[in-house]
Amino acid sequence: MSGNSNVEKIQVNIMGLSSSPPGAGAYALILKEIEGNRRLPIIIGGSEAQSIALEMEGIKPPRPLTHDLLKNVVEALDGSLQEVYVHELREGTFYAKITVETLTETKEIDSRPSDAIALAIRFGAPIYVADAVMDEAGITLETEAAADESGSDLPSEIRRHESKRELLQNDLKEAVEKEDYEKAARLRDEIRKLSIGD
Repeated sequence: MSGNSNVEKIQVNIMGLSSSPPGAGAYALILKEIEGNRRLPIIIGGSEAQSIALEMEGIKPPRPLTHDLLKNVVEALDGSLQEVYVHELREGTFYAKITVETLTETKEIDSRPSDAIALAIRFGAPIYVADAVMDEAGITLETEAAADESGSDLPSEIRRHESKRELLQNDLKEAVEKEDYEKAARLRDEIRKLSIGD
């Protein structure tokens, strides 16, 4: 098992898949924390999205897909998938681990989040996201637009900065409501850049 047991893990459910029109063949896999309202969009490829969607819909293809084959191999070795953990976001790329348990040992194996989650739904295993990853890349429906009552007394440059952030936050809320998570992720990054400049 991983040595970073002090890192808080947030359990999530799969909220759904959203197609991303700007990137042909790309999909946003939406994870939602169970005890909270943050959502984490992860952009995945078409084949992984299809594998996840088929299993979620309970559709069994005539021949096993790659993730079905992996499940069959793990079970043939008397193993089971204990959990999936999206533990890191580095330079815009998510990293995950799967924990596989056999009769003799428990192993953590590096994986892409899309493959790990496709396996998790086949095993009925829990999915976790590091709290730090959710903090950095998660999106909430509520805007952070805490309107400052004294806004009219601020210098015009700060007002412009604040109004831009407010506009972006309104756009972010609208993008999340429309389930355009790719746009929401871009807006979230712009808002973060403004906040860093504060």
